[in-house]
Amino acid sequence: MASLGSIRRSFAPWADPKAKPYIRFENVTKRFSDFVAVDDLSLSIYEREFFALLGASGCGKTTLLRMLAGFEQPTSGRILLDGQDLRGVPPYRRPVNMMFQSYALFPHMTVEANIAFGLKQDRMPKAEIAERVRQMLKLVKLEPFAKRKPHQLSGGQRQRVALARSLAKRPKVLLLDEPLGALDKKLREETQFELMDLQHDLGLTFVVVTHDQEEAMTMADRIAIMDKGRVLQVATPAEIYEAPASRFVADFIGSINIFEGSLVKESAGMTEIRDTSGADFRVAAPARAAPGDLVWLAIRPEKMRVSRERPPEAENALNGEVWDIAYLGDMTIYNVKLDDGRIVKASMINSMRRLEDALTWHDRAWISFPADAGVVLAE
Repeated sequence: MASLGSIRRSFAPWADPKAKPYIRFENVTKRFSDFVAVDDLSLSIYEREFFALLGASGCGKTTLLRMLAGFEQPTSGRILLDGQDLRGVPPYRRPVNMMFQSYALFPHMTVEANIAFGLKQDRMPKAEIAERVRQMLKLVKLEPFAKRKPHQLSGGQRQRVALARSLAKRPKVLLLDEPLGALDKKLREETQFELMDLQHDLGLTFVVVTHDQEEAMTMADRIAIMDKGRVLQVATPAEIYEAPASRFVADFIGSINIFEGSLVKESAGMTEIRDTSGADFRVAAPARAAPGDLVWLAIRPEKMRVSRERPPEAENALNGEVWDIAYLGDMTIYNVKLDDGRIVKASMINSMRRLEDALTWHDRAWISFPADAGVVLAE
């Protein structure tokens, strides 16, 4: 049997030109009076995909989720689910269910009664309700807690009750609005993997809204980065991290160093850039710009090396002063202040217990990186 990891790596319907999107937003705009929450947005999500909408507060991601659920209606454009136009379809008629950040459990009901609530509303036979509740309790590993009330549960257990209740009606799509926001860091990390396993086992389409980059990078097959009601980039976590489409995306995901400069020339797969301080960089990445154009070179800290001497093989190197050091056990983060005052960040893996001749505050140091370490951005 294939592992979940190998299954997730091979899952890429968006790369198949014959695959049809399961959820489709077509030129969707949503206005609240004079405020544009979602601005002429088009987006495709595929069946069985774990899809994340990622962005800062107010970027429009929750509004997008609420329109898919039917709690809001688009001002213009349309939303399709499995080929059906959802305009005019009330929330209770849509094959979707939504799990809110607050969980919204009924405090006077037991765990099993909370899970059964929606099924009773649908007038499902009692025997079927009991069997479905049993299945859900087993699925989320809460069988011993069936008779407890929400206040008798931990935060993680309440989260699982809300998840079981959302899944009990067997929706085609599960919408999750900041589902792990109320959990502490360790429990949140554990629950991320539980959700991934659960989503795969059930074969459902999950659409999650989050502002937590790590959460989206861990769980999602693809991520849509949103800002001001627009989607700036849709890609896999690795593609978003390694090949951001713009400075905004590069700066939003993780830590990054960005050098501003002008394109000198591009030939034989090598791009030459002169930054504002006069330093020249050689980059093995396309520029999508013309000589003389303003461009930005973006490099992740872990792709940079800090050393006391300039490495003889270094293709790009800058000299400065060690300004700050953060020792995190598995890695050390260096902030190196260049002679023009800019701070460059590098993170070095501590692979050996080597303490002698370690760089310290105010030492002169070289920060270097190979030609294939960075990406050139034109916007």
